[in-house]
Amino acid sequence: MINIKNSPIEKISFQNKSFLIKRDDLLHKDFSGNKARKFFYFLEKDFPKVTTLVSHGSNQSNAMYSLSVLCKLKNWDFIYYVNHVPSYLEDNPQGNYKYALENDMKLMTVDDFSKKDLDLDETTLFIEEGGALEEASYGLNILADEIVEYKQNNNIKNLKIFLPSGTGTTSLFLQKFLNTEVMTCACVGDENYLKKQFLELEENENKHPTILERKKKYHFGKLYKENYLLWKELKFHTKVEFDLLYDPVGWDTLLYNYDDRYTYLYIHQGGLIGNESMLQRYIHKYQL
Repeated sequence: MINIKNSPIEKISFQNKSFLIKRDDLLHKDFSGNKARKFFYFLEKDFPKVTTLVSHGSNQSNAMYSLSVLCKLKNWDFIYYVNHVPSYLEDNPQGNYKYALENDMKLMTVDDFSKKDLDLDETTLFIEEGGALEEASYGLNILADEIVEYKQNNNIKNLKIFLPSGTGTTSLFLQKFLNTEVMTCACVGDENYLKKQFLELEENENKHPTILERKKKYHFGKLYKENYLLWKELKFHTKVEFDLLYDPVGWDTLLYNYDDRYTYLYIHQGGLIGNESMLQRYIHKYQL
């Protein structure tokens, strides 16, 4: 059984600023990052009646791949709904799409997904897109405990925790379990979208993470050359590879809001398999 606990924390310097990084990308070669934390409940608990897991999302989702690994470990069938698959991707499988298919994912294409259209019973486990569900709190509570232990053991004052958000599930549950301020930024939508996602899981806004202002507006999935260049600079100077979709927006936001009175812990949420397809898109668009 995979044990999703105790990822290392490393010290780095970037652009003459100091940071700590929680290396959740190193949890396990096949099951890592925030998805491993979110889905740890389903990995560790027994579901004697379940034979099939159903979820939905994008055709290059990190969650899609992580769920395919989970199903392989649990010996479950995995059915995943998307609204489309580009013909180029079908002909040239890569990234999360490729490896999820290799884990025997059954891909279903529908124009407008609705859970109501599914014929779910006790043998089927349904997981919302991106793992935005209450059970995610189980693994994220463990992550929070690891952060508290590190803070106490190293006598760190004025700690702030940062991670970029999609659904915001990870940052929300971390804030609920920690007295330390958790900060994030919106990557999938704008700040209002992220607030709405928080409210789906926690009505008390006092328990929500702090949403930092981004330096500029980003459209999710759109390729920005400055994001690629920042990602490349991070990799060169820190020797750490980050995700190409969320992390450049996260680092750009954190650097923009940096205050040297605080110690910042950046949560590395994995997602590196997705870099395979993202790099190809950047190379094609910018002739890199």
